[in-house]
Amino acid sequence: MPTDSQSELQLEIGHVLFMDVVGYSKLLLDEQRELQEQLTQIVTNTEQVHVAEAAGKLIRVPTGDGMALVFFNSPEAPVQCAIEVSKELRNYARKSRKDWRGDTGVSNGSATGSGRGNHSL
Repeated sequence: MPTDSQSELQLEIGHVLFMDVVGYSKLLLDEQRELQEQLTQIVTNTEQVHVAEAAGKLIRVPTGDGMALVFFNSPEAPVQCAIEVSKELRNYARKSRKDWRGDTGVSNGSATGSGRGNHSL
């Protein structure tokens, strides 16, 4: 017989986008801060993040030199988001004459919480 905590636990498939900045630790602190702010703004403005947040189907996990985004609405969402972020980060780097590059990875797996605060990946 399941306990109360087991019956409340609801597993879902999370579609995860991992992003980090190449050479982040070699940047000056001001450059790190600028890049982190720009990356956050770019990610926040993507269509995939808007759609997932509106549906309550997104978890953001900051990682210091990047972030992980867990989408619960679509397996395509992290890939489409990565494409948007890559284009915008490249445009920003070109305009600001900075050599900023990022690494991305996509994975799927079981998760709990589905963007409602308490989560486990």
